Amino acid sequence: MDDNTARLSLTRPWGNLKNYVQPTRHPEHVETKRRLHNLVSVSGLLDQLQVLKPRPATESELLRAHTPDYVHAVQAMSADNSKAVHCVGDESHFMPGGYDLAALAAGGAITAMENVLDGSVRNAYALCRPPGHHAEPGMGGGYCLFNNVAIAALHALEQHQLERVAIVDFDVHHGNGTQAIFAEDPRVLFISVHQAGNYPLFSGDVSEIGQGPGVGTTLNVPLPPGSGRGAYRAVFDRVVAPALDMFGPQLVLVSAGFDASYMDPLGHMMLGSEDYRYFTAALQQHAATSPHCQGRVVAVHEGGYSEQYVPFCGLAVIEQLAGLRTKVQDPYWEDVYNFAYQELQPHQDACIKAAEQNLEALRQAVLRR
Repeated sequence: MDDNTARLSLTRPWGNLKNYVQPTRHPEHVETKRRLHNLVSVSGLLDQLQVLKPRPATESELLRAHTPDYVHAVQAMSADNSKAVHCVGDESHFMPGGYDLAALAAGGAITAMENVLDGSVRNAYALCRPPGHHAEPGMGGGYCLFNNVAIAALHALEQHQLERVAIVDFDVHHGNGTQAIFAEDPRVLFISVHQAGNYPLFSGDVSEIGQGPGVGTTLNVPLPPGSGRGAYRAVFDRVVAPALDMFGPQLVLVSAGFDASYMDPLGHMMLGSEDYRYFTAALQQHAATSPHCQGRVVAVHEGGYSEQYVPFCGLAVIEQLAGLRTKVQDPYWEDVYNFAYQELQPHQDACIKAAEQNLEALRQAVLRR
């Protein structure tokens, strides 16, 4: 058994799954997104927002982030009605017609970004499905077909001639696809704050800081399971904010995953809705005070699998982006706020200190420009 086979076997320990586990709904289903939209609507917030109509990303736009072989394979599978389900990577299944939906999700991220760049809206939230941050140049992964946030970033760089874009990913799972796309690209600062050792395995270690000309422009902050408000806010204060100040992006994109919430079935963290509001406010503060960014923040929906809690977390982010507050009160916030060990713990602090050390590599990357 070679090393790759050994690693693959570790990710698939479910040989007898069909014999003992009753069927359940797939985690990446429409309900979390539908319920978020519904809450934004019934809260009255939707009436105060400018709704943008997405368009599908073109093939040439997808090819900025993905290889021709991969894009054409997804197209071919999507047109193949002989099978009910196709697969383009680990946990990346789709039905016939899936290419059109994935292209629309990527195009929605582009639409949101373009409307912010041209001043039509101040900030934007792209509520899209499927998610994207696990999709690598030549393969899908983790429910993702095309990398929506990377496609939007590359469109900003190549179509709108921006020179520097930052992507901050606070999904509980490492944004391995986004990292792979920009590992050698010094124009993009990629910061991933995620649960250590979750998904994908062997991905997102603090030692991964980019490659070649991109060395220093990737920052990974893998946090231990059980991290909550204290750890995450320390990351934003001590790693994310200094990195953004140092890099000076002209646009901040956010991979907004809500699976680090305390209710999520695919994560083991302890965040609540007000923590996500804090993250968004911190990114807005940087964008507003930066002479380069001019307040431009675009969030793109990623993971989050709690039907009960994703709506409240997403609403907090959208309220913050819009500068509005509704009458909706998170009924779960008091519980998660009072959980034990929400404060920064010593073992969490050690992980953050390790990530802080990589700010020097970023500083050197900035000096090379």
